[in-house]
Amino acid sequence: MAAAAAIVIAACGGSTARPAAVTPTPAPPASSSQAVAVIVAPAPSEQDAGVPIAPDDPTWGDRRAPVTIVEFADLQCPYCGRADATIRRVRELYGPDVVRIVWKHCPLPFHQNARPAAEVATGVRALASNGAFWAFVEAAFSAKSHGSRMDDDQFAAWARQAGVSDVDALLAGLQSHRWGPKVDADLAEAKDVGVQGTPAFFINGVRLVGAQPYEAFREVIDQQLAAARAKVAAGEAPERVYAVLSRENRAAQPPDKDDDDDPPQDTKTVFAVPVGASPVRGPAAAPVTIVEFADYQCAFCIRAEPTLAEIRASYGDKVRFVYRNAPLPFHDRAEPAAEAALEVRAAKGDAAFWAMHDALLDGSSDRDLGDEALAHLAGTFGARPEKVRAAISRHAHAAEIGADEDTADDYQVDATPHFFINGRRLVGAQPKEAFSAIIDEELAKAQALVAAGTKPSGIYDAMIKGGVTPPDPVRVDVKALPSGDPARGPVSARVTIHEFADFQCPYCVRAEPTLKQVAARYGNRVRFVWHDLPLSIHDDAVPAARAAREARAQRGDAAFWALHDRFFADGAKLDRASLDEDARALKLDMVKWAAALDGDAYASELKADQDAAAALGFEGTPTFLVVPAHATTGYVVLGAQRFAKFRKLIDGAIAEAGK
Repeated sequence: MAAAAAIVIAACGGSTARPAAVTPTPAPPASSSQAVAVIVAPAPSEQDAGVPIAPDDPTWGDRRAPVTIVEFADLQCPYCGRADATIRRVRELYGPDVVRIVWKHCPLPFHQNARPAAEVATGVRALASNGAFWAFVEAAFSAKSHGSRMDDDQFAAWARQAGVSDVDALLAGLQSHRWGPKVDADLAEAKDVGVQGTPAFFINGVRLVGAQPYEAFREVIDQQLAAARAKVAAGEAPERVYAVLSRENRAAQPPDKDDDDDPPQDTKTVFAVPVGASPVRGPAAAPVTIVEFADYQCAFCIRAEPTLAEIRASYGDKVRFVYRNAPLPFHDRAEPAAEAALEVRAAKGDAAFWAMHDALLDGSSDRDLGDEALAHLAGTFGARPEKVRAAISRHAHAAEIGADEDTADDYQVDATPHFFINGRRLVGAQPKEAFSAIIDEELAKAQALVAAGTKPSGIYDAMIKGGVTPPDPVRVDVKALPSGDPARGPVSARVTIHEFADFQCPYCVRAEPTLKQVAARYGNRVRFVWHDLPLSIHDDAVPAARAAREARAQRGDAAFWALHDRFFADGAKLDRASLDEDARALKLDMVKWAAALDGDAYASELKADQDAAAALGFEGTPTFLVVPAHATTGYVVLGAQRFAKFRKLIDGAIAEAGK
């Protein structure tokens, strides 16, 4: 059903928040995410827990840990990827003796590669180790953020990276569905405990849905930690605490809701969403304007199209439709499809665009959106195929798509399809009745405006006047920033981008192509400054930070950035032998090099960066500050964001610096 589709989107979406400095419950240091083994197999009683744990479930941490988090996740789900960073932070701050993580596969049906990925991950654990499973998951989430396709070749690459020696056996097992029963069992458990979307977590049986911020996890973890300690103090064996608490917590929660019982969306608030220069279908004087943010590879956008056709048939010229592009980062063919559709518009106008639009969204989400297929389809609506290919290759309409993405970011459009009906938000592939309820109310309002003297062509502007506008970007005082850290670009640059990062962090790796895109676009107008924030979950992060700083000490900033780029290159290794090889390639003094890496060199510099991060409230990596020249505050960017996010802030910072 269409309504169910929207609920799955909401469950996937979760929530996000700017991290704040916190003081967690003290815990032993966490182990590396790639080198963790289950201490003891799950106790038989755990299979009867509120959320059961099976002996073959991938597990991080000690079975006797007082808090167990069971995660139902999908390796193709971008929100699971976002939540993975939070879970790694939980591991780091609490440690394996306090928190245990258990993974359950929940591949969603509209993610066509999620099921194969789940089976492969299961095979990785079976053929290699529990630690290899977690390394595969980290590699998959990191690579998917780069837009990597999920196919057999990519699965093999991630498996090798995780430590699987017999990749042929792994792929053969995938073809024969050797590990399918395990995935089926996890899906059955997901249904039993009421999971309707991913990621979904159960913390000692307490449900937490979506990519929630760290603080949401911390609140439940600390509550359950106290409850677990009380159980042990009362005589309960530590290895039975999870089974006991999860049953109690599940029993105390309200019954699982059906999809139709979910709370209604806020469709009353009006947002001042601009039409811009977007493609329009319907008269400018229509009393109702529907602005849709959509993605040509989105299954739910396809599902919404018949409903939109019904609305056009029922309301005719009373409704105007506006299309704005919001290609989701995990849909690697959405942006090329948008380029093709806009090239049709450039060649033949809005009528041809809408014909192309309808064709792109008329069918299966698995349809061919390759360059040749798009060029051929666009050719049927009057565009020259060779120009379509060129537009896709050169991103000819990147500015237009970027403007749509900026607006989507401004109005918190994080799922598609996403509609604003005279500024009133409606999310998902909703039934016609949901649209009609809002449209009918807006028609009555429009009629009253016209009767009061508003020109029909001015109705939309009148409807959204006074509506919610985008919040200002988050800014922080930059006085805590340390001086003297490695920099690239001229001191006279109009904008400086400060990056707090970790050489072993996959999300820092993910950000590099975007930073290169920034450098290519802005040249000497932007300067980059690196600040070390190595996370304790990454065993090689501190040695790599020392290595880069020693290279700088011996050969200057150029040597630092040479190692920086090497560390973030595809297939880079940060083990000691690889670091030594890099040092020899730079012709460094190996005696000084060994002393720096084997001792506690650059401890004061690393601590200064860590203290600055704490003062600014930064805990995750990468975190950026975009600072206009001579400014005392900078714009905060959390995580490996899209280029459009940086472009908007940098353009604003350049304008500010020029005043």
